[in-house]
Amino acid sequence: MNAREQTAAEQIAAPFSITPVTPVIGAEIGDIDLRETLDDPTYQALRQALVRHKVLFFRDQDITPAQHVALARRFGELEVHPVFPHHPDHPELVLLGGNKDTKGRENIYHSDVSWRAVPSMGSMLRCVECPPMGGDTIWVNMAQAYAGLPDDVKARIEGLEAVHDLMPGFGARMSAEERLVNREKFPPATHPVVRTHPESGEKILYVNEGFVTHLANYGAHIQYRVGADFRLGELDLLQYLYRQATVPEYQVRMKWRPNTIAFWDNRSTQHYAVQDYFPAVRRMMRATIIGERPV
Repeated sequence: MNAREQTAAEQIAAPFSITPVTPVIGAEIGDIDLRETLDDPTYQALRQALVRHKVLFFRDQDITPAQHVALARRFGELEVHPVFPHHPDHPELVLLGGNKDTKGRENIYHSDVSWRAVPSMGSMLRCVECPPMGGDTIWVNMAQAYAGLPDDVKARIEGLEAVHDLMPGFGARMSAEERLVNREKFPPATHPVVRTHPESGEKILYVNEGFVTHLANYGAHIQYRVGADFRLGELDLLQYLYRQATVPEYQVRMKWRPNTIAFWDNRSTQHYAVQDYFPAVRRMMRATIIGERPV
């Protein structure tokens, strides 16, 4: 079944409309009211659409914070982020956005909380206040990124493990005492460079420049001449893998409007929040769904 036939089959089976945004990632979901509790057929169809399209966009969804939490929880247990500020009544909702004096700092390709021993399955983000222009978000299909690698690179990274760390992205937001506490609670996590999606079976390039610091077992897999070759070779390989997220052919870019919701699969995507709107303000709320240990 080709992509067009698969999309047509989805449309017949789903109780909502599905409009792909690009050939490789992203779909607009219509004819659905996310204020209502998802029945089983709708839930299953949305989950299947998420796995296939990697990120789903819902427009004009004026939901309350409580409805946001309930909607996300339909897909699994929710995390409480240790650093970002939370909604006062719903700690599962993080509050994202700078102000007229402080820029946001999410403009780096990353997968949410990959630094956890058990990273997230998905994230559900709602725009509360949008800037007059700018502030788009880019998502990347990292299964496509893996598929596009040359065969010799695929062979080279097979069996490699990457170390993901909270501190590069969030250490500067903490006091010295908070860094000590969070270092103990969230030690660096080691995940495979190539993970397998638990639902689709796709192989995914699971390395991001936001949180990966080094390769845990590079020296055990790669032959090298002298120590300098080992270290520089590891850095060169990581930089090459990081750059795969920047390939436009693997991406979709979405323009926010108030009450737009994006729901993405953190297992198979990375994303980048474009910070081109400062000193205008963009305010968002995000719920993050706990996933499974990558294999």
